[in-house]
Amino acid sequence: MKLKGRVSIVTGGARGIGKAIVLTLFREGARVAIVDFDQEGAIALKNEIVKNGGEAIAIPCDISKNAEVKIMVDQVKKAFGRIDILVNNAGIIRRGTIETVTEEDWDRVLEVNLKGTFLCSKAVVETMKQQRYGKIINVSSIAGKMGDITSAPGYGPSKAGIDALTKTLARQLAPFGINVNGAAPHAIETEMSAQWSEERRKEIIASIPLGRLGKPEDVAEAVLFLASDEASFITGEILDVNGGALMD
Repeated sequence: MKLKGRVSIVTGGARGIGKAIVLTLFREGARVAIVDFDQEGAIALKNEIVKNGGEAIAIPCDISKNAEVKIMVDQVKKAFGRIDILVNNAGIIRRGTIETVTEEDWDRVLEVNLKGTFLCSKAVVETMKQQRYGKIINVSSIAGKMGDITSAPGYGPSKAGIDALTKTLARQLAPFGINVNGAAPHAIETEMSAQWSEERRKEIIASIPLGRLGKPEDVAEAVLFLASDEASFITGEILDVNGGALMD
């Protein structure tokens, strides 16, 4: 097992990509804190892990609120005694154009996606510094590199901000044994992609050299690699998980 005994936090962990990450980290021996608004889903996933011999807790948290994030991190430390891995996966999206998006939508996307990543990272750094060990993995998006015509204008900038934050934290935290990396997915089979029209689905697949949509497990395996000691000499990297749709 690559993560035996490690303690991990996964935000947005109750479904989709986050759920796949939780199950992959559990498979490799990690103890997992599932952080999500969807408490019913988080508790069900926690129970599944415990039933299969693992250790997990489910914690409700609005990651855009500093007080809630601090409480969440304290709960993880109380339950498991340490924090080795933080996966900042939680995020939201709004649809629209520059003409139709509201200021409230813009603010909320930035608050959850970018500010939430910042607050969660900030909250675990002291513990990771004391341990002289930590892995922070930020899930961004291809939209942060090339924009996105299907989402409202705040989504791409929020993900580009996550990429820049990843590189900044990687430089600041490297002296303390903390690796900070990102994974940037594109066109993953989730509840969101299930809403695409057949025409839109075909257009997207046609733009991907590997000729298929990604699976949540594709992203989870990339996160696992970055969370493992196999990636001990990698920091500040944004790992594309996009089937070749963007090669940079």
